[in-house]
Amino acid sequence: MADLSAETLNIIFNLQQRLLKIINEATKFSFVIFTQFGETEATIPELDELQNVRERATSYYVKLYRLSLQIAESQPAATSATLDLLLRSISQAQAITDAGEASNQEIKRNWNL
Repeated sequence: MADLSAETLNIIFNLQQRLLKIINEATKFSFVIFTQFGETEATIPELDELQNVRERATSYYVKLYRLSLQIAESQPAATSATLDLLLRSISQAQAITDAGEASNQEIKRNWNL
């Protein structure tokens, strides 16, 4: 893989693993809330929040995957613009991951899931 250190790859793979867990939990919580309580005034904001969490997590999972693949296919070296985009995406993905985990935990507590 062009220009990526083992540390950077570990960060990417760790983020992807966390993002997958967020997607899985948000989907599971949505299903449980919808099946147990239905779509009501009380549940709609939570269901919308879970949908947003899933969409953001999915977006950054795919972005990290595509950039990693693009860099792997860049030989002998990736462009500095692509590497800069990857670093920004890692930083953004870390923030999205932290926020997604917090949202999932809050909803889990609110609905005793």
